[in-house]
Amino acid sequence: MGWQSSRKDRKSTSPKAISKAKMTILYFYQYFCSPNGSWGTRVYEFAKRWARKGDKVIVVTSIYDKSDLTASGISSRIDFDGIDVRVLNIRISNKYHVLYRLYTFVLYSILSSYYALTTKADIVIASSGPITVGIPGLVAKYLRRRKLIFETRDLWPDGAIEMGLINGPLLQKLAYKFEKICYNASDKIVTLSPGMKDVIEKKFGLHNVESVPNASDNELFSGDTSGFILPEWAKGKKIFLYTGNIGKVNNSWLIPHAAKVLQNRNHEAFFLMIGEGPLKNAINDYIVKENLDNIRILDLMPKNQLVAWVQRAYYMLVPLDGKPILDTSSPNKLFDALAAGIPVIQNTQGWMKDLLQNENCGITVPYNEPGQLAEVVEMVLNHPETREQMSLNAKKVANEQFDRDFLSDKMYNILLEVYQK
Repeated sequence: MGWQSSRKDRKSTSPKAISKAKMTILYFYQYFCSPNGSWGTRVYEFAKRWARKGDKVIVVTSIYDKSDLTASGISSRIDFDGIDVRVLNIRISNKYHVLYRLYTFVLYSILSSYYALTTKADIVIASSGPITVGIPGLVAKYLRRRKLIFETRDLWPDGAIEMGLINGPLLQKLAYKFEKICYNASDKIVTLSPGMKDVIEKKFGLHNVESVPNASDNELFSGDTSGFILPEWAKGKKIFLYTGNIGKVNNSWLIPHAAKVLQNRNHEAFFLMIGEGPLKNAINDYIVKENLDNIRILDLMPKNQLVAWVQRAYYMLVPLDGKPILDTSSPNKLFDALAAGIPVIQNTQGWMKDLLQNENCGITVPYNEPGQLAEVVEMVLNHPETREQMSLNAKKVANEQFDRDFLSDKMYNILLEVYQK
């Protein structure tokens, strides 16, 4: 189960196991982003590598406020390193009201179904969440007889229901029914974590599920950033870094509350949050009110600029809300940290906990106890040898288990397997 099963899968998968064939791959994913944006680049990195193999990759996406995309009219067509990207002029943001977000999800699914009907493709990938992305996938499957791979990035609708995005028993029942339809229609299901794979296999009794986690961009996060100069407020500090969304699902209050605990106890630890989100202003107000000088928030920045900060972190913080469904999460910041050789402090109770413990590359703390986080911070500061060993282990894990090229090939072999059946 859990992480052990994923490691077993890795050993049994050979990137050269299946012969090469030309394919046209149609990828439905609402949050496409390149390294010039401030969001995960999994689809960009995978699709770029597949295009280099000689396959045609078409991505149908929308405009996420953390991406680097724009569009004019109903849609625009952009080439990203050989990827044919169709950008629907639908703006998506976590800042929007729940009902409007649901509207944008449904609108994307309806408009992207046009491409499902009209685009020649050998294989279709529908990448969820939200679960509504299954609509163009089903259209391609049943109306155009395309091979379908359903990529589960989050366990929708479970996560949406636990977080209060989908309310009402009827709507929840319909969402669960649609989830089952999507999985049953898929030739293969790909999850972004072994925890998600376990849940789907047990819940639906399916045996066509593979785990292809988010990857570590070892080249990007090992790059030379020697020209980067730390600002005065960060010099001489040990930075405990958080990157990404600043909101409830990310348990973002844990960090400023831990900073308050350490305010007068330790003058070496410094908490840095880089990102945007609904709690950003409230946390900034709290920092000012409590006169905290050991924490700061920087604005969201492109991933290629973020590298320098990640490389200079002492530990990466990966807190999440205490909902059980989040134990299956596969956050990009985890893989960025490993690629840079930065140990991780996180608080979920699933596969990430197993990974950090088994590979000795990080520490798990309780869900929402800032005092415990503060104690762990002091502990690692008092034992630099622990951090040094964890750093070496983190880099080893990134290279051996989460290398971008390897996982791209693993996903590609799944595509070929389905295509050649």
